[in-house]
Amino acid sequence: MTLLAWGAAWLLDYWFGDPPHWPHPVRWIGNLISVAQRAIRRCCKTELALKIGGGVLWLVVVGTTWGVSWGLLHIANLVSPWLGWLVEVWMIYTVLAARCLGDAAMEVYRALKDGTLAESREKLSWIVGRDTSQLERPQITRAVVETVAENSVDGVIAPLFFLMLGGAPLAMAYKAVNTLDSMVGYKTEKYRAIGMVSARLDDVANFIPARLSWLLLSISACCVRADFRRALHIGWRDRYQHSSPNCAWPEATVAGALGIRLGGPNTYFGERVEKPWMGDERRGIALDDITRTIQLMMLASLQALLLFAALRALALGTA
Repeated sequence: MTLLAWGAAWLLDYWFGDPPHWPHPVRWIGNLISVAQRAIRRCCKTELALKIGGGVLWLVVVGTTWGVSWGLLHIANLVSPWLGWLVEVWMIYTVLAARCLGDAAMEVYRALKDGTLAESREKLSWIVGRDTSQLERPQITRAVVETVAENSVDGVIAPLFFLMLGGAPLAMAYKAVNTLDSMVGYKTEKYRAIGMVSARLDDVANFIPARLSWLLLSISACCVRADFRRALHIGWRDRYQHSSPNCAWPEATVAGALGIRLGGPNTYFGERVEKPWMGDERRGIALDDITRTIQLMMLASLQALLLFAALRALALGTA
């Protein structure tokens, strides 16, 4: 039943993604973060106090998410095993974001292909934290490819990894970890102190999934007529070409698979952030690199599902 729930949830995400008007736990987690962050900022005025408050914020948000998820699933199973199964499917479905990520990338793709530069910049701003107001078409395309590559880890591979380790409640807790990082884990003046704990623990949570993405995305390259060997080579060579210990693994692998260069300096919240380049520029980046990166991400997500389901089945069989 559990492994069947995994497959059902993955298919729901593949078919439907995240309908914009449906209730979604990540939005509730985001609301909890906003409320808790405001309360902490009112109480904590020094940098040290904000760092400690950031640790409290992490414990409250992640602990509440895991506790509520575990309690809801437990109660549903007490009522009926079938209800418990449906709740489990719903939870897993909500932590997967492959279709949502692909759809958001395709919005920018269509704007670049048929729309205006202003429309492309606006739609890109929905999915990245950098300043998009001055970006030209090649830079917009590069930003979309980087976002899809990076989020192949925290959007699919990592949730499935934690699902294997601790079931749906732990996958939900991971989503809280990731949402905290996306909301407060920035190295800007506003968030540097309060987001320090969230940023570092997100790095810890993604450590293994990011490295698995190097292998999964490289294998996926074989299926989309990309360069498997260069994906492995560049993914390994440039794995540390990022301020994050994890982001370069998927981005560099995609850069190698497609024969393009990713990374470079960007502006976040008005502050310029210097970043190294990843990959070799064997050719200029092209619009179709967006669709090819989406294909790489979707194939990697399917591999992750099969791999982690097989490991879970093996663990259950030897228990």
